[in-house]
Parts: sequence; structure tokens; C-alpha cells
Amino acid sequence: MVTRRVRGGVPLLLLVPALAGLAFLTVPLLGLVARAEWSGLPQRLMSPEVGQALRLSLVCATSATAVCLVLGVPLAWLLARTRLPGRGLVRALVMVPLVMPPVVGGVALLLVLGRRGLVGQYLYEWFGVSLPFTTAGVIVAEAFVAMPFLVVSVEGALRAADPRYEEAAATLGASGWYTFRRVTLPSVMPAVLAGTVLCWARALGEFGATITFAGNFPGQTTTMPLAVYLALESDPQAAIALSLVLLLVSVVVLASLRERWLKAGSAL
Repeated sequence: MVTRRVRGGVPLLLLVPALAGLAFLTVPLLGLVARAEWSGLPQRLMSPEVGQALRLSLVCATSATAVCLVLGVPLAWLLARTRLPGRGLVRALVMVPLVMPPVVGGVALLLVLGRRGLVGQYLYEWFGVSLPFTTAGVIVAEAFVAMPFLVVSVEGALRAADPRYEEAAATLGASGWYTFRRVTLPSVMPAVLAGTVLCWARALGEFGATITFAGNFPGQTTTMPLAVYLALESDPQAAIALSLVLLLVSVVVLASLRERWLKAGSAL
């Protein structure tokens, strides 16, 4: 792909809104950094409340990502490699959490998995399992909103992968599971890793579905985004400290995926 440079300078009608857009996106982040009390930041991050929210967020985001891997990779394979009836509709339904307000997702989970929900009532009556307002509920909510990121990444890689290697393995007598495990999965592993990182970061920052489905109970469901929301009223500096942690995670995620996005862009 050949990149052409525009001659004659940058038009003023493009430069002004471009700089305004850059300021609109970066100044709030710089303001967050500028208003932080850096001298007391380590002490605030080591406080019991903040530490509790940090640990809970890391555990729940990692667990939700594991759920997404177990369910999302096979789902991506199903969408990419099979002639599933109504595949377009199924794909659209899978992608809905990407654009749907997270709080709506929380309401949907509550109606389905709550004690009186379509499925939750049987979980509670038969097994005594109640997901809403528990740590497990946080994991379910985070997995619900984060899984599409993994599915999109892996499905795109599966569609772009050369199927001849899988056909050769099948010709040599390899079973479908063996082919998937030893041929297909290694070929799309970079996409799986990228999707996993995005999935984990999305789960870590989830707020709307979590507070709607799991509530806000310190030590059980109060993750970092919820702690930021609560701390804004009582301890703004604690809110800034937690926000900086989430901002740092976002920057690290973007930096780690930069090369992959550049390669994808150069291939277009």
C-alpha cells in the first residue's frame, strides 16, 4: 500500500476542527493527571477501601475474561466457519452489547438471571444459586459486555486465515477437534491474544451492567468504576487515584495492540 502525502499544506478548514477534536479528547485526560495529588497517591492506593476495589476488579475482570475465552472462541469459530442458518442475525445479536447501553444489559440480565427471572428462578429453586448482587454476578455482567470484543477479533482472523491448512489436516485424517487445536487455533493466536486484552480491559472498566445486575456492596460487588463513582462525593482524590489506575490500564492496552492495528490498517 502506497501512502500519498497531501501537497500544498493542510487546509485551514480541516486543521481547525482537527485540533479542536484533539483538544476535546486529550484535555480532560490531562486535567485528570494535573489535578491528582501525586505525593499522596501511593497512600491512597494502599488504603483498605481502594485496595479492596482493586483486588475485586482484577479478580472479576480476569474471571470474566476466562469465561469469554471458553465461550467466545468457539462462538467466533461457529460464525466464521459454519453455514449456520440465520448467521447474519446471530452475528448481529452477538454484537448488540457493543452498542447497547450497559445499564440495559444489566436490566436484561436481571430479568433473565434474577431470582424470578426466566432462567434464574430455576437456578434458585433447583440449585439454590442466586447470581444478582453477588461477586459471581459481577463476573457475569462483565463477561456479557466484554465478550463481543473477543468474538469480533477472533472471527475476523478466522475469516482471513487460509483454510487450506485445515483441509490438508483433514485429508491426513486429523479429527475436527485436533485440527482446531493444533492448526486453526495457533494460526489465529495473535487475534485471540488481542481480543483477550481488549476483553479484559473492557471488563475492568465496566460500570452500568455491574451496578444494575450486581449492585454496590463493598468487598463483594464494588469494583473500581463503582468506587470512583462513590468516591466523587466523599473523597475526590481517591476517585482521581482510581481513575488514574484505569487510565493507565487503557494506555497500556492501546500500546500493546498498536502494532496489530497498524498491520491491520496497512493490509486494507
